Amino acid sequence: MSEEGKSIPVPAPTPAPAPVLPLPLTIEEFQRLALRVGIITAAQDHPNADRLLVLTVDVGDGAPRQVVAGIKGSYQAADLIGKHVVVVANLKPAKLRGVESQGMVLAASDTTGMVLVSLERPIAPGSTVK
Repeated sequence: MSEEGKSIPVPAPTPAPAPVLPLPLTIEEFQRLALRVGIITAAQDHPNADRLLVLTVDVGDGAPRQVVAGIKGSYQAADLIGKHVVVVANLKPAKLRGVESQGMVLAASDTTGMVLVSLERPIAPGSTVK
């Protein structure tokens, strides 16, 4: 209340601006991504991080890959075994909290958490996602 006994109006909250999309890619730039079907064959908690899981993923190239994913808040490791997911298979390996990751599992997120990008039916590991 003001000194004169009148309430002071409070402005309505301003809605958050829509996210700005990066510059559009050319089809050639998009085609540089190697999106492959992967099957999660093993999963465990990351030893040094609360929100990360360490996944073993078969992407059809002969040897399984280790992929570190920030999905622990939405998934339990044991529930991921056998899931068919989409993997960016041509990323440079990176260390995440001391553990090497050899790709990226695609996921969508909103205020309720993360959801893995998965397939509606099983398909061979390594199949190209277009």
